[in-house]
Amino acid sequence: MSADGWSSVLVLGGIRSGKSAFAEALVAGAPSVRYVATAAGGEDDPEWRGRIEAHQRRRPQSWTTEETGADPGRLAAVLAEAKPDETLLVDDLGGWVATLLDPANQPNDDVATVTALAEAVRACAARVVLVSPEVGLSLVPATPVGRAFADALGTANQALAAACDRVAFVVAGRPTWLKAGADEAGIVTDVEAEQGTAPQPVGAAPQARVTAAAAAAPLTASTEPSAAFAEVDPGTVIEAGMDLPLPDSDAGPDARDRLERVDLPGAGIGVLLEAVEFAAGTQGTATPRPWGPVRVLLLDGRHAGGAAAGADPAESDRRAAEAETGEGPLARLAATADADITVVRVPASGAMEDGPVLDEAAVDAGLRQGWELAGAAAADGREALVIGACGTGTDAVATAVIAATTGAEPVAILPRVLVPGARYDDEAWMRRCAAVRDAMHRIRQEPRGAKDILAQLGGADLAVATGALLGAAARRMPVLLDGPLGIAAGLVARDLASQSRHWCLLADAGRHQLVRQGADVLGLTPVLELGLDLGEGANALVALPLLRSAIALAGALPVHPVLLAAPGDAGLSDEDASFAEPEPHGPGPASA
Repeated sequence: MSADGWSSVLVLGGIRSGKSAFAEALVAGAPSVRYVATAAGGEDDPEWRGRIEAHQRRRPQSWTTEETGADPGRLAAVLAEAKPDETLLVDDLGGWVATLLDPANQPNDDVATVTALAEAVRACAARVVLVSPEVGLSLVPATPVGRAFADALGTANQALAAACDRVAFVVAGRPTWLKAGADEAGIVTDVEAEQGTAPQPVGAAPQARVTAAAAAAPLTASTEPSAAFAEVDPGTVIEAGMDLPLPDSDAGPDARDRLERVDLPGAGIGVLLEAVEFAAGTQGTATPRPWGPVRVLLLDGRHAGGAAAGADPAESDRRAAEAETGEGPLARLAATADADITVVRVPASGAMEDGPVLDEAAVDAGLRQGWELAGAAAADGREALVIGACGTGTDAVATAVIAATTGAEPVAILPRVLVPGARYDDEAWMRRCAAVRDAMHRIRQEPRGAKDILAQLGGADLAVATGALLGAAARRMPVLLDGPLGIAAGLVARDLASQSRHWCLLADAGRHQLVRQGADVLGLTPVLELGLDLGEGANALVALPLLRSAIALAGALPVHPVLLAAPGDAGLSDEDASFAEPEPHGPGPASA
């Protein structure tokens, strides 16, 4: 068993319960993951293929995939062959049982096959997370085939639950730990969670659970910063499989639960709950504070070739100069949002349709520069980053990167070319399309690791943005993504360190399909639907005061007085009554 208490986990849940996403989060910190896909067939079912493709898009580029396909015995062999330094994610056992029951694999001793799989899990040298559907909560199936499947899957789930160190049950995206250790069963209590017996994700730092009483405590005004950023080794090597911290997985749900009990006259804060949960997770508390000073990194990069068709370099120079002198829309918004702007001018990048846009040394230099910019922001007391861009050719480059990493169709996501006078230059758009098309054709046989993508397509500005995201995640600093370059950087950063996406928030998707497509793959839901198109960085600054207000309100409001009544009063449960106000001068026993 590993040092943090588990080597094998079984994750159960119903259809669309969030079980796969939860299992992926458990292994997010592993340097590399072997994804074992059990589904067989379905090539003629578009809806089924769509589900599989959605799973594929979520997986980082650093993961490898192995399909056990039509051979149910192959899964046990994969587990037996796994090495101690590997991490395996098996998704899911429903597909495996369906293959087991396939008439082509009969007659067969199904019980013996299940037993062999359970023994393989017990003996597996690698870490393994298995996902399985829980079908025992519905009606008994009406058909013999359905009953056989339910019976076989139930038998498999019981055998594997006994074999695994931990068992989780996921409902509506919320996990409950059914098995706390190899020799004990039962729901994990708050006490067990505080003592550290509940499993932590691979590579995650120990996390403190916020109990109900603590979650009820309001925040008083304070001049202290809302986040203490982690110390980072200056010699950190930026490479695929980096091990970065994750936000607190309990604080966000605890903040949401607390909001159900606070003293609000209405039904709640609506879509802004997404921002509150994000702030709670990144700060590790159910009562988060609004972010203090923010730094905008405005990247000014130049891309040669068709990517820059229709763009005027002089316009980019003017926008960057305005930001430095406190003029223009970005600077005005920054002044009202307690933000400062750092203009980052990077070396020019080549034409992606002609060959690599950067060499290996330039990629590493850009990543390092971004990493250090995040460190400088933390050292200067900034509590969040906003990624923006004002260069030429960035939209086409971001399109190429997103197409290469997600399989999106470039023509469907490339933004139109807007020129002064509020008109569109469709000829320039077609030239950009051609550049992206030619670049995608050129790299069709090339490796598509994160650094390969930066060298072949991304350029210096995207490398710096990616390094900044990684540096922020390493320091537990939240990042507000805004626009094509930020989303593209998020995808590249994910393939270097999968934890990085959990430190990113998308305040508004704007009008770009490119942003929505990339955000969907990153698992980011826009907090707001404002439809802004003010330029990269400016959209986030417009939304920032509203996000701060929601976070401040959620963290500072007390529990509703009715919920402070004695247990049994006003029809309240003991659990409701436990959300009591603390004494005004510090934490202590709650009193009604």
